[in-house]
Amino acid sequence: QVQLVESGGGLVQAGGSLRLSCTASGSLFSISTMGWYRQAPGKQRDMVATITGYHTTKYADSVNGRFTISRDNAKKMVYLQMNSLKPEDTGVYYCNDQRRGAWGQGTQVTVSS
Repeated sequence: QVQLVESGGGLVQAGGSLRLSCTASGSLFSISTMGWYRQAPGKQRDMVATITGYHTTKYADSVNGRFTISRDNAKKMVYLQMNSLKPEDTGVYYCNDQRRGAWGQGTQVTVSS
């Protein structure tokens, strides 16, 4: 059974930085495309960034150049470094394993103006 556990959320002022972490369990993590998604209050859950097993990355236009997704296959972890945060980045951030269709419980990120 796949488990994804996010950490690293919190309250930060606009312009600040946060680093989110996602710890995965289960086998064959290295071949899974992993992603971070964000859900703002009253809105749908949207893709923020994804990374393949070959470390190919993709970003939403709204975060490109500010956020960086990375992974450590040996530790079964995925990271999201968020810089130059804006109030519109506020939301619950979820880790996703695309291959296994798994989601974490989410971590709250709040950016104050």
